Amino acid sequence: MIKGLPEKLKVLRLKYNLSQREVADKLHVSSSIISGYETGERTPSTENILALAHLYHCTTDYLLGNNAQAKNIILDTTGLSTKQMLALQALIETMKI
Repeated sequence: MIKGLPEKLKVLRLKYNLSQREVADKLHVSSSIISGYETGERTPSTENILALAHLYHCTTDYLLGNNAQAKNIILDTTGLSTKQMLALQALIETMKI
């Protein structure tokens, strides 16, 4: 068991308003496996850690406990034009203190 992983997975699932069944469907596993991950009875495979990080928009480091808090936020920029991405980057830069 990876320390803190079960709690993180449950909190993230609830944050994204997903049921265990919905997460299971996205990972192509049974809902009992997701339940096992959240109770600490099972440890996700490397492939499923990657899939969970992608699903929850966080890093694998965060899930694995390599940092206490997610310091970087991953934004899904799929479908944005170059111009839109540059505008987003400029906006982020103006918000930094």
